[in-house]
Amino acid sequence: MDDELNALRRTRMRWNTPLSEPHAELLLDRMDLGEGRLVDLGCGWGELPLRAAARAPGLRVTGIDTDVTALDRGRAAAAERGLAVDFTEAEAATWPGPADRAFCIGAAHAFGSTKAALARLAEVVPAGGRLLYGDGFWAAPPNPAALEIFGPDTLTLPELLEAADAAGWRALHLSTADQLEWDDFESTSKAAWQEWLLAHPDDPRAGAVREWLDERLRQYVRDYRGVLGLAYLVLGR
Repeated sequence: MDDELNALRRTRMRWNTPLSEPHAELLLDRMDLGEGRLVDLGCGWGELPLRAAARAPGLRVTGIDTDVTALDRGRAAAAERGLAVDFTEAEAATWPGPADRAFCIGAAHAFGSTKAALARLAEVVPAGGRLLYGDGFWAAPPNPAALEIFGPDTLTLPELLEAADAAGWRALHLSTADQLEWDDFESTSKAAWQEWLLAHPDDPRAGAVREWLDERLRQYVRDYRGVLGLAYLVLGR
């Protein structure tokens, strides 16, 4: 797809994860935000760290990502809301730290695997700090198509908790995305292109957009709806 459509695709999304507003507030509560430094590694456009900054004015907040379009969206939102959040283009896996609080949601791939992410993040967050870690897990046995989409390194929920423990973390809070959160996430991730397609049915790009949307919906309802879960762990060490 061209730059125009790529920039449009995620504009209807609040954040790039299956998460409701009340669930997000609960997670921020559990992070015990105050003064110090917060980093979001793999922040995207940084809606959650923006809300953290609004909650705790004493925090120094940094978002790290390599997606320039998403970072620009985050900077614009910070300026609009009058929040001093620094959005930095960099690799999440090589950010040196330290940070008293950290978010890493849906970004384990940047570190190579779930286990590698949890180990590296234990180096970023010192003793006494907290990490909000979000990652996919198998909520039900996957079919071959789901395995192909998400890869063989995806863990079950017990395995995910064991990996956190092995990396030196204690689970202070555990919650998972419910079905409504998943359905809303999958729908809003496609909504901007669906709206564009309805408004531009004769555009030369319409066929490719329609094919992409239809295939992603088929994959969701056929291959991983109710099979892939998303866990949110507030971890301390």
